Amino acid sequence: MNIIGRRKIWFALSLLVIIPGIISIIFRWVTVGSPLNLGIDFTGGTITAVEFNKDITVPQVRDALKEITVDKTTLDKSIIQLSGNRTAIIRTLVLDDQKQAEVLTKLSEKIGPYDKSKLRVDKVGPVIGKELTQKAIMALAVASILMVIYISFRFEIKFGIAAVIALLHDVFVVLGIFSIFWWEVDSAFVAAVLTIIGYSINDTIVIFDRIRENLKKRKKGQDLETLVNDSIMQTMTRSINTVLTVVFVLVALLLFGGSTIKFFTLAMLIGVISGAYSSIFNASPLWFVFKGMKWGRARARA
Repeated sequence: MNIIGRRKIWFALSLLVIIPGIISIIFRWVTVGSPLNLGIDFTGGTITAVEFNKDITVPQVRDALKEITVDKTTLDKSIIQLSGNRTAIIRTLVLDDQKQAEVLTKLSEKIGPYDKSKLRVDKVGPVIGKELTQKAIMALAVASILMVIYISFRFEIKFGIAAVIALLHDVFVVLGIFSIFWWEVDSAFVAAVLTIIGYSINDTIVIFDRIRENLKKRKKGQDLETLVNDSIMQTMTRSINTVLTVVFVLVALLLFGGSTIKFFTLAMLIGVISGAYSSIFNASPLWFVFKGMKWGRARARA
């Protein structure tokens, strides 16, 4: 399988996915004021913790909230989690006193009485969301810089730059798809993106390590393109087995994990598949291209 020889095809496929996402991000930014559908972790909202006098389920809480609307959005689409068997933690858009009272009334009517002494209502301001966004971007930037330094030390700088470009590919794929479909982004999404980066760089390092080993054993006159193709194919089984194992788990979570972790699971699923693709079809071909480019005073021989 001549992966390096067909590198322009793989690069083009990546651009076909990334460019619509970038267009969507710019379009949303101009028309809506936000490139992504930010949840209350970023925009601010209300968190209501209610402890009932009996065991409850998430569907019961959603059913109680489906008739209440805030800014044309029904509250049954809110993030609902259970703490134990009786306490519901409901994360909604910002609720005024009237809407808050309506929520509690509906919960009491549909589910039953609750312990008023343990009722907790907290408001999350947009300042916290802004700080979370800044720290997420900073974490991504710091991680990228440290990875370039580490990979450059262990391998060479061209490996490091190729790896980071492949990582940015995965980030833009996830961000673009979430922008296009306008799926909600919360703090769990940030965790998913950082996890994707860790997964993707691990797979990329395995391939790079095999390339480095084969370079040491390179026979006189052996073509570099063939060597890199052989290295990718030697690690292909490991890459496919790893991604399929993770995908099976994520698909199960998507089907049976409930709506609370739906978008986290979707981000992970998209990112893991994109990470496997970029490790095989982008990172190594990029290094091969960089290897043949003149950097500084010397020109690397291919």
